[in-house]
Amino acid sequence: MKRLFSFFIMCTLFAPNTQAQCWQRMVGGVHSLAVRTNGTLWAWGRNTEGQLGDGSNTDKDSSVQIGIDTNWQGVACGSFHSFAIKSDSTLWAWGRNTEGQLGDGTNISKNSPVQIGSDTNWHTLAAGIFHTLAIKTDGTLWAWGLNLEGQLGDGTNIDKNSPIQIGLANNWQSVTAGRSSSLAVKTDGTLWVWGDNNAGQLGNGTKSDTEESPVQIGSATDWQSVAGGLGFSMAIKKDGTLWSCGTNVSGQLGDGTNVLKTSFVQIGSDTNWQNVVGGNFHALALKTDETLWAWGQNAAGQLGDGTNVDRYTPQQIACPSAGTNNQLQQGMVKIFPNPVSNFINIKIMDGNFENLTYEVLNILGQKVEMNSLRPDSLRIDLPPMPQGMYFLTIRRGNELITKAFVKI
Repeated sequence: MKRLFSFFIMCTLFAPNTQAQCWQRMVGGVHSLAVRTNGTLWAWGRNTEGQLGDGSNTDKDSSVQIGIDTNWQGVACGSFHSFAIKSDSTLWAWGRNTEGQLGDGTNISKNSPVQIGSDTNWHTLAAGIFHTLAIKTDGTLWAWGLNLEGQLGDGTNIDKNSPIQIGLANNWQSVTAGRSSSLAVKTDGTLWVWGDNNAGQLGNGTKSDTEESPVQIGSATDWQSVAGGLGFSMAIKKDGTLWSCGTNVSGQLGDGTNVLKTSFVQIGSDTNWQNVVGGNFHALALKTDETLWAWGQNAAGQLGDGTNVDRYTPQQIACPSAGTNNQLQQGMVKIFPNPVSNFINIKIMDGNFENLTYEVLNILGQKVEMNSLRPDSLRIDLPPMPQGMYFLTIRRGNELITKAFVKI
């Protein structure tokens, strides 16, 4: 599995030396954060801007605990800044703050977590390079940080060092941050975009410099999810079709060309796309049949197809099994339900339940959880973890098989 995630792992200069079970990890430009199942917060990597939050500016090549609190719930990383939400729905931030991206009302960097305001209804976070987006539990949208390209969506290009509400709508469902652009889906299935559009990544049919306020893309009400890469965007509709727009020099749109697109174009005719994520110049996606697909730039082998050849259309990526006598073939192991909410059931078709263990990996190839499976209870109760694509590796002695699933 490591080969599949080589590009994403390269974004982190350091790796943890702990085998602790963590339910969430997020990778920034050169640092990583993790929350363990006991609610403690850990960090490692580059720390020149205080982005680890340990009170220093010293790099760490192994994980260190941040404070002593045990009620951390979720984390998010920008390039040089960090965020976390506690179980009481309070928001905390630390790291670089020269563009106001921490949201504490100053432009002073912090090397320890500071609470952002006093609100207790923060729900979802998305961090761009130097800007931050968030949705509260009441469905309102908030933004702060660098705004040179209008990526905050408040109708200006003026930086903000405190959270400001974007419009009056209270039906925002999900939001994602590109480098200097932003995309979001409302609960009514409409798609909205704003920010930098120099490569047509907003999909509004133009290459205008910026959109300083959210603009709706078309009139469709069947958008399900969005994802941003570097100068390109992707989206999945409720019917399982895949769409993309923006820069395409390496085939990262997946439409079979390297021609830039200023409007969303459908990729192929398949109707079973389930989740998609973007790198700098490539993309990975999961279908409902649990197969993994990749396309775009491949110079560093980031697609995982065994070559260094760029791919202009989605290519299925094999998740190889190990072992000289591997009986755990695809048809011998079933997991359900998928998408997953709180638990996964496992069915071993040959009836051999001895010495079973499992690992859950996130899309970055990082271990989220590992444990053994009891023959009398082939069920994995998942800890709280963010929505997205994951991989479940089941081992039986020297045999293994990897299955993809989506957490909703």
